[in-house]
Amino acid sequence: MAGGLVALLDDVAVLARAAAASIDDIGAAAAKAGAKAAGVVVDDAAVTPQYVRSLAAERELPIIKRIAVGSLRNKFFIILPAVLLLSQFVPWLLTPILMLGGAYLCYEGAEKVWAKIAHHGASAAGEEKVQDETTLVSGAVRTDLILSAEIMVISLNEVIDEAFWSRLVILAVVAVLITVLVYGVVALIVKMDDAGLRLSQRSGAVATFGRGLVRAMPVVLTVLTVVGTAAMLWVGGHILLLGTNELNLHFLYEAVHHVEVAAHDATGVLGGIVGWLVNTVASAILGLIVGALVVLVMTLTLHRRTSKAAAATEAATTRTDGTIPAPQNRAARRRDAPADRAPRG
Repeated sequence: MAGGLVALLDDVAVLARAAAASIDDIGAAAAKAGAKAAGVVVDDAAVTPQYVRSLAAERELPIIKRIAVGSLRNKFFIILPAVLLLSQFVPWLLTPILMLGGAYLCYEGAEKVWAKIAHHGASAAGEEKVQDETTLVSGAVRTDLILSAEIMVISLNEVIDEAFWSRLVILAVVAVLITVLVYGVVALIVKMDDAGLRLSQRSGAVATFGRGLVRAMPVVLTVLTVVGTAAMLWVGGHILLLGTNELNLHFLYEAVHHVEVAAHDATGVLGGIVGWLVNTVASAILGLIVGALVVLVMTLTLHRRTSKAAAATEAATTRTDGTIPAPQNRAARRRDAPADRAPRG
């Protein structure tokens, strides 16, 4: 009896060690996959704060929470099943789908650049005021869908040789950790001014530091907005650059790679940084060109039709030719009617 119990405990210990080793392997693979996607994680963290710039302070964290929940939905209900199924059955579709997402990022970035140039910031500020929270969250979650897809596909490439269920667990771990990391950092960034305000109410060096935080945060958020727009162009352009190469259209990738290698070799110990900058700038330029073309097409088609429909609706509701009296005129006549009547009795 005692021997059987000892044997059972030995079996349990063996299973526990195997499970621990499996967990260690999954953790190591998740860390490796997440590290490869670190660049896109930085882009995601830079893009998100711009969505809460025009909100009241008490609404910032609730909105970030809603965006984070939307990001988890994106990852677990759309991206994760899609990339696993596609990688299992039709892996050749991953690249074209990812390139469509890259083109959308380029469009988003180029549209922001065009709005800044065309409206000099005034109209853009007005647009932020009229957007409600649902619109802001929807826009942020749509952008997150593309960035999260890029993160998950990069992570998938690092564990593509694992078994299906191992891939599932590793990518799920990456999805949770990256979401917590990105939106935790975003929450810290947008609430830094509140922390500075509290510190400024104390005395001495702490108060000075708090006042410095308060003064610095508008500049930090403006810089993050610029970085976020640049990140959209960079990531979108880089997706397109790599995608064309994988689709056997090598000329763009080879041209950028040739310049990158030349810059790397010509700058000695700084070669790695300079080479990366060359690739990044080239990707951003490609993203801006593609995004500008998409903006042009959208302006000449969808946006023009939307503008015409809005103009027609406005014209129909503001007719003053007397055929259909405007509702406010009838209301005015009703308000004025008692003054025109003789007193009763």
